[in-house]
Formats: sequence, structure tokens, C-alpha cells
Amino acid sequence: MHAPSLPWPASGRGSQGASGFWEKARIPRFRSAAPRMLLFTSGYFLQREIASACARLGWQTLELPLPEGGRGTSDFVERLLAATAQFAPDFALTVNHLGLDTQGRLLSLFEKLALPLASWFVDSPRLILHDFPGQPSPWCAVFTWDADTVAPLAAMGFEQVSHLPLATDTALFAPGKAGKSTWDADVSFVGDSMARPLASLKKRLKAHPRVLELALKAAPGFAASPQREALAYLRGSSPELLGLWEALPDVLARLNLEQALTWEATRLYRLSRVETLAPFAPLIAGDPGWRAMLPAGGFRFHGPLDYSLDLPGFYPRSRVNFNATSLQMKGAVNQRVFDVPACGAFLVTDHREQMDALFEPGREVACYREPDEIPGVVRHYLDNPGEREALVAAARKRVLAQHDYTHRMKAMLRTMRRRYA
Repeated sequence: MHAPSLPWPASGRGSQGASGFWEKARIPRFRSAAPRMLLFTSGYFLQREIASACARLGWQTLELPLPEGGRGTSDFVERLLAATAQFAPDFALTVNHLGLDTQGRLLSLFEKLALPLASWFVDSPRLILHDFPGQPSPWCAVFTWDADTVAPLAAMGFEQVSHLPLATDTALFAPGKAGKSTWDADVSFVGDSMARPLASLKKRLKAHPRVLELALKAAPGFAASPQREALAYLRGSSPELLGLWEALPDVLARLNLEQALTWEATRLYRLSRVETLAPFAPLIAGDPGWRAMLPAGGFRFHGPLDYSLDLPGFYPRSRVNFNATSLQMKGAVNQRVFDVPACGAFLVTDHREQMDALFEPGREVACYREPDEIPGVVRHYLDNPGEREALVAAARKRVLAQHDYTHRMKAMLRTMRRRYA
């Protein structure tokens, strides 16, 4: 992002105009029960759900589109200043630090505006922030979907870090949504094979063939390791690869190595679990990589599905929906854990440590821990529809009571109000 020159409206470029602008912009926040929120948007994951939740809560929300690439520009800064003065938001919200610059210049502008910013991480903060300085600010409260990342974020200098899990939009994921007969299946899985992101990373690392070779070889160990992040795994278990990581020429190359290790581990993890579904002739919905990776016979394939348009109708067409979580979140849960029961469908998912604080094990969620457990768990629930129905009813009741995105936004508001009102 270019360093903002703090431009004023055309009529206020003199010192008196500048003084009047700041006086108008720096106002008391959180004076009413329903807040006014400025939402940075780019079409990225979660922004639509946030906007929907705020609308259902009756909050006034102004969406501020980000420039292409997700970084601020001088034009964006002007629009932010105008929105702050005219809309008078109580706080601004971004996802994954989108819109912020690596030098922290936009964060300094929030401080000058006395405008609190909430940044909600829903992907690895390590892979987003990596080695860039200048991110912490007293005017930026950080939220993270993964409790395992709270301590690392605090260690980076963020003063306010809160765990805020993912959830679902129960207005979107609700029973009765129309589906297609071609989606009917005893068992289905929706997910990325990770083939395409891995292919992209291999191209980026082609100048470092030994690094790439060792990263791919280390992936099974990382997948099985209790270490939550790739870099922590390298430090404890792969000294040669760690040395090569340290010798890479720049931050981007080091980030590519960490991502390659994480995505290859996720690919192997998902493949080893989806393969066990073969006896049930499952429907696999996702990218073409699955056709190349899975053994011939026993699987049906469907192309990628649209999250909002297709999945609310897709999940109820399966007797058992299957989940294998990305290894960028070894302890946290993904949206599917909430989305599937919200629309009245049944899910078998890999157990995650943070799941037990969200659902009652055995009564509201059906889990497996190791691949060899999967066929037995799936067969049990296929053969016992009454148990499936009871679990779905209990899980949906829990989701409606605690795990809609309206609940998450109210929790965020409580934190922001305590800190900045």
C-alpha cells in the first residue's frame, strides 16, 4: 500500500479544514445498543456471512470495497476517510488483515481517527503475517478462529487477541433447500484435493528443488505430528529443511515452503481418509485432482460446488456427509461442522480438540480419530437412521442456540465495546 498522505475533501485541504475533519472523525464510539460498522469487502470467504449476520441483527453496516489484490491504495484511503466522517462507524472490520499494508501505515491512520479496527483471522496468521513488522496496534483488536493461534498472535505484540470460532448462516443453511437428484448418495465428501495449490507452489519453488523435495518428504511427518504449524515442526523434527528454510533468499520463498509443507500434508491427510470410503461408493465433489488421486472404481465424481448456491441443498441429499479438515487448523473446526447440521443433514467428521467446547461429544457430533475407524463409524450410522436423526436434531438445536454468525458478531461487539467504548 502507498503511504497515505491523509487527503481531505476538496473543500477542506487547508489547516482549518483539516482540523474540522479530524474533529468530525474523532467521535465517541459505541454510544447506542446497535453499532454502526464499516466492513472491508473483497468477495473473500466470510465477508458475506458477516454482512448477513449484521443485517439480521439490525446493525447499520457500510461495505467498503477493497482494491483488487486486497491492499489499500490512495483512493481507498480517501474513501475510508470519507466513510469515517460521513457514516460515523463505531468500528471497522476486516478479515485476515485484508486491506492493511505490511508497514502498518493504515493502522496508524486508524489511531489518528480514533477508530477501532477488528481483524478476524480465519486462515493461518503465520502464513498471512509471516515476517512482516509493523502489524500490532492498540487500535486493532484481533480475533482468530483457531484457539491455538491466540498465544502466537499475542507474542507478536497484539494487545487484544480473542478466540472467535467459525459458525454458520442459519438463514442460508436451513432445512428444505432444493437439491438435485444427481446429488443423492449414501456418503459424500466436498473438498479440495489440494492438487492445484500444490502445483502452483511447486512452480514458485522450482528455483529451489532441494527445498521442495525435502518439504514433500517431510509432509507425512508433519501430518502425523502434534505440532500445529509447519515452521514449529521444522524446528523440532527437520533440521536440514529448517536450515534450507533459513537460507532462502526472501520472506516469500520461506512462506512458499511453509505452505507447500502444509498443503502436501493436507493432501495426504485427506486422501488417506477419503480412500476408506470406497466400500460406500461415495460421491466426491471437488476439483479434478480427485480423479487422478483416488483408485479406479468405487467412487463417483462431481465438479466443484458453489458454497452459497449449492451446498445448502447438497448436504441433505446424503445420508452421511464426510469431513476431513485442512491441516492449517489442526485443533480448530471448519464451517462444515456447523453448516451440515444447520440444514438438517448428518456429518461424520475428524475429531478436533476445540470441538468439545462447541458440541457435546457423542450426542451432537459423530467423530472419527484414525482412518481405520472410518468404515465402521460410517456403516454404523448408515445402518441406524434413528441415531442419525437424533444426533442431527441435537446438533441443529445447538447451532441455532450458539453457532450462528449472529452469535459471533455479538461476541465481537462485546469485546470491542469493552475495550473502546
